[in-house]
Amino acid sequence: MKITKSFLAGLLLVGSLGAVNTAVAADGVIEKVPLTADSYCHEQFPAIQGRTLDTDDPTLKSASTGDVIDYYGPCSETPTGKDQQWEQRLEQEHRYENSYED
Repeated sequence: MKITKSFLAGLLLVGSLGAVNTAVAADGVIEKVPLTADSYCHEQFPAIQGRTLDTDDPTLKSASTGDVIDYYGPCSETPTGKDQQWEQRLEQEHRYENSYED
């Protein structure tokens, strides 16, 4: 009986952790860690899909692709905000301009 209770408690704990991760990932943020009291954060979120960078409705890539933005700055930053669109578009242009052939 003790083993059954322990197993059910563990199952409940694992299930609740999955629900918390789903709720956090709903806005696209993989990880958000406040670093200082004056709202300075370290965030990680998926990059914006290249074909939606110039649109009014940017779409994030799947977190499983591994294309993750490592962001340090104000906690108010959004993964699909204008600042992120501009930064990622600039990075994309820089990659294409500096593509070297052997």
